[in-house]
Amino acid sequence: MVGSQETRLVVLRGNSASGKSSVAAALRERFGRGLALVAQDNLRRVVLRERDRPGAANIGLIDTVARYALGAGYHVVLEGILYADRYGDMLARLRAEHRGATHGYYLHVPFGETVARHATKPIASEVDETDLRDWYRELDLLPGGAETVIGADSSLEETVARILRETGLADLPEVDR
Repeated sequence: MVGSQETRLVVLRGNSASGKSSVAAALRERFGRGLALVAQDNLRRVVLRERDRPGAANIGLIDTVARYALGAGYHVVLEGILYADRYGDMLARLRAEHRGATHGYYLHVPFGETVARHATKPIASEVDETDLRDWYRELDLLPGGAETVIGADSSLEETVARILRETGLADLPEVDR
């Protein structure tokens, strides 16, 4: 078992440019200290410089970092594309073994909106529409209804407020660390 009854685990998934990183950063900013941000892109691309493929080392690293933070008493926001077929087993184990409340959200953005949003990102010149199409998976949901789908019509502020409210993070004090 990992974490405590008091810790919260929030998993944010969705396609590229769906708003996951923005939502995660806003959650952390709104909550304050005591909330760890575990970002797939950072661990996979920056720490390991690894491609996203089945069985890759980043899957275990993401799991280890999330578990460590929960075990240290942090709430965790885990965010990334986190394809269901590659990361689903790890996420299911983490969910089952977390002692506290776990909430999953899938940010659903249609492909056309993904392309438009991606054009505003710093890596837009490195990744083209063909890459985005190859990566895009329509509603790549985890089995068993483990996620709440939030559509592109929900603003950043609405999404953040909803997640804070639904997870109970809005009612918890910042932890002085």
